[in-house]
Amino acid sequence: MTDKLLVEMRDHTALITINNPAANTWDTENLSALRDLVNELNADTNCYSLVITGQGEKFFSAGADLKLFASGDKGVARELADHFAQAFEALSNFRGVSIAAINGYAMGGGLECAIACDIRIAESQAVMALPEASVGLIPAGLGTQHLSWLVGEGWAKRMILCGERVDAAMAEKIGLVEEVVDQGQSLDVALKLAQKVEKQSPKSVSASKILIQKARSGSMTDAYQKEGDAFVDLFDTLDQKEGVQAFLEKRKPVWKNA
Repeated sequence: MTDKLLVEMRDHTALITINNPAANTWDTENLSALRDLVNELNADTNCYSLVITGQGEKFFSAGADLKLFASGDKGVARELADHFAQAFEALSNFRGVSIAAINGYAMGGGLECAIACDIRIAESQAVMALPEASVGLIPAGLGTQHLSWLVGEGWAKRMILCGERVDAAMAEKIGLVEEVVDQGQSLDVALKLAQKVEKQSPKSVSASKILIQKARSGSMTDAYQKEGDAFVDLFDTLDQKEGVQAFLEKRKPVWKNA
């Protein structure tokens, strides 16, 4: 791990804080740490969700430090692009529920981190953008793909091709974030939302998330079969038995994530 990424377990939720002052930028060190951390959380049956936020009051994350590209070295560019893709692909494929608590500016790779998550809670003062083309670059952390899926091609083009920034209110209007809260409240709201995940079967959540994300491609007809297969496969899990039995016995289920 690295001091640029702080991790704390709160019950069944991993709280991850991007901690790279002053703007919580990403580099190969904290990107590789994020990738490895998500892989570890996937193997931890006690972890049902994760919340990621930025240290301080101004920045969620300003993305990559442009000083890394000052040399014009293509090798450096390839290495960082690979780290961005690996980290945010791992985050997108986290088996539990991931929530971004956007506590300030989310720019470039910072916004790409947030849109790799399942749900986004933004504070009212937050500003979001993918401004890479303004410095001769493009988003390299899956931003062209995730943003298009979330907000549609038109708004993705406005933000990427025109460099348009959006405030929290507009982000909620176009579907970039799910909720806007007062300044300083995003982490509390995100953690309370993560607590709701604890009431759900972890195995059911994981199976449902895979199916939801598969809806981005493929045919509806194929999805019917995959959904039915996933439903039946849950009958091999202890949590399915526990969930039904707890309902019949009128008690809270005790999940095993197994």
